[in-house]
Amino acid sequence: MSNTSNIVIFSLSGFNATVNYRVTLFSLSLLTYFVILNLHEPMYICLCNLFINELYGTAGFFPKFAFDLLSDVHVISYVGCFLQIHIIYSYALVDYSVLALMAYDRYVAICRPLEYHSVMSVRRTAMLVALSWLVPLCCELMVVSLTSPLKLCGSHIEKIYCENWTVVKLACSSTTANNILGLFVISFYTAVGLFILGSYVRLIKSALKSREGRRKFTQTCVPHLLCLFNVSVAVLFDVMYSRYGSASVPQSVKNFMAIQFLLIPPILNPIIYGLILTKIRDRMKSFCVQHSGKWTHTDKQ
Repeated sequence: MSNTSNIVIFSLSGFNATVNYRVTLFSLSLLTYFVILNLHEPMYICLCNLFINELYGTAGFFPKFAFDLLSDVHVISYVGCFLQIHIIYSYALVDYSVLALMAYDRYVAICRPLEYHSVMSVRRTAMLVALSWLVPLCCELMVVSLTSPLKLCGSHIEKIYCENWTVVKLACSSTTANNILGLFVISFYTAVGLFILGSYVRLIKSALKSREGRRKFTQTCVPHLLCLFNVSVAVLFDVMYSRYGSASVPQSVKNFMAIQFLLIPPILNPIIYGLILTKIRDRMKSFCVQHSGKWTHTDKQ
């Protein structure tokens, strides 16, 4: 018996709930993606990588999603499905890795200020940034490499995009290796989360000792904590729901649960940092002024 599947396309049944609202959802999706593209103009290295990653992740979802909203046939090729899996989930892991790097950077800046430039040298920063991309990309490459050879007994995906666990559940061959690798990746990023938590425990203790420390913490750490909370909750919802979600939940709710980590962090992260960073704040103001002027002009006509 062949170990590979003869399936060449997957059907995305999640779009069945969008038929009556396709034009509205298409318009909102296009506007959302346009706003994401316009808000991401960062200043610093870590923020730059965080925002570039969000552009990378949303590019793997929004163009296909917008096309499917206006289409009567909702399918994706076998190769395209695994490419989408790799992009979307490596985006989520890179996001978390960069946030871990930012937590370490803030810990050194506030708890060891005299050593900051020696510890966070250009060379070390470049190495850490490279690792924050390479490790997630390699993890997802291994995940896709284990899933793609599985013999599948179906091609029906109950989501609006391809997701690894959903494809694995279609397999009629052994998925033990997939489960072990999945647990390893989850365990690794749980350890990353504990590292971030430990960094912030020490940061808070240090910040409370002086007024200057509290000021630095408020300016640079509070936005990071909000972004971290935002990403963690969004990804946790997706992971838990894809594995333990109830089948009785309405399809529209399932759709929102599936895309909120691709929608909420890319929109909120630049806004959160825009409260602190002048350049991003000015970009947001310019965007709002330009488009409010266009809308006013259109209304007058």
